[in-house]
Amino acid sequence: MSTIQQLIKIMSNVILSVKNLTANVEGTPILKGVNLEIKAGEVHAIMGRNGSGKSTLSKVLAGHPDYEVTGGEVVYKGENILDKSPDERALEGIFLAFQYPLEIPGVSNLDFLRVAYNTRRKHLGLEEIDTFDFEDLVEEKLEVVKMNAAFLDRSLNEGFSGGEKKRNEILQMALLEPTLGILDEIDSGLDIDALKIVANGVNQLSTPDNAFLLITHYQRLLNYIEPHHVHVMYDGQLVTSGGKELALELEESGYDFIEEKLLAQA
Repeated sequence: MSTIQQLIKIMSNVILSVKNLTANVEGTPILKGVNLEIKAGEVHAIMGRNGSGKSTLSKVLAGHPDYEVTGGEVVYKGENILDKSPDERALEGIFLAFQYPLEIPGVSNLDFLRVAYNTRRKHLGLEEIDTFDFEDLVEEKLEVVKMNAAFLDRSLNEGFSGGEKKRNEILQMALLEPTLGILDEIDSGLDIDALKIVANGVNQLSTPDNAFLLITHYQRLLNYIEPHHVHVMYDGQLVTSGGKELALELEESGYDFIEEKLLAQA
């Protein structure tokens, strides 16, 4: 294999490349030069204190309109997507599981899932499937998150517990089969049983062709979803990276050692 062929193979394996990304929220700089590369088959975790910029990064990647990108680039499957709308990014296979999923009264969970699923199929040039076939499909996917089919007839997330909302997010992901799943504190508010179910769902959905970005405060999630890379965000930048041992060190020492490390490098 020639050097050029090797480079093409390496580049084609990169799902997401973020370079020197800067972004503001209501005029305040939050992201201050984020660099990140995620390849197919990888699971990355970003940890950091409240206010460090973790959730802002997730929303910028998804195209949330309240966040102003002021510099850098976000290349997804070889294309800079900063000019694409949230809808376009979602159709291309970027999925954001929210920390606090919204409740939408009057819209049944089943209808929401079917419309989302068929919209993505249409974008991919596939035929939409009818109601009966979809119901068979969604009941099969319910097994991934151990959800009762009764939740399909309820309004989207209305009256759901925190754990039920998070499991419903993973159900959406199971149906849409995104190339890049961004999970923003998917573990927050979960008891240990719900955490195991959600984590197992993510593990079942992980393939050599997709990738996941986990955003979390706590190492406990990483006991159940094994990351290939762990990054620490501090003051709007990813300041250090490592393997799972880095998450264990954070759990033991807190984030003070990161500040000490940065001061020692200054």
